[in-house]
Amino acid sequence: MVKFNADTNYEILLATASPRRQELLAQTGIQFKIVKAPDIVEDYPNNLYRENIATFLAEKKAAAFQDLTKNQILITADTIVWLNDIVLGKPTDYSDAFQMLKLLSGKSHYVITGVCIKSIEKTKTFYSETLVRFANLEDEEIRYYIEKYKPFDKAGAYGIQEWIGKIGIDYIEGSYYNVVGLPVQMLYRELKKFGVLSS
Repeated sequence: MVKFNADTNYEILLATASPRRQELLAQTGIQFKIVKAPDIVEDYPNNLYRENIATFLAEKKAAAFQDLTKNQILITADTIVWLNDIVLGKPTDYSDAFQMLKLLSGKSHYVITGVCIKSIEKTKTFYSETLVRFANLEDEEIRYYIEKYKPFDKAGAYGIQEWIGKIGIDYIEGSYYNVVGLPVQMLYRELKKFGVLSS
């Protein structure tokens, strides 16, 4: 029998403003409290590569929380899109989103989410990586998507669960939920290893 954290003394805190991450974690049955994501500059050292960027940013967000109590477990996450050795973060405006989707059109890329689990005693950081391949997108399709869905809060300027994912993505290899924003399968397992959940 799975025993969720309601049967323990732990309080899980999810530090995010993303409704997608909140919804995914809620769907696991794990009880948690949403806390305000820290206001940090999402920059990183130039020598970091691929998954190290995502894990660095997740740890940077976690480091902003200095007042955890003994029974609290904090979860932070950051997602990047990696295309041909280039990081695609969140678009700054319409033009930026259009250029990102033009770059992704007809190509394969990686979606990498770094996750940090932190208590006052220890920290565990891990990442999930998913290969995603886009079909060739017409400019009119890109414009329609940006105007209707306004994907300015999404790495790579797209949400796989939205219209563009349904009509534009040919293939994925790896966790679908990672592309949505949170690799809940890995997070569940890591929380068990952390001692928060048991079965």
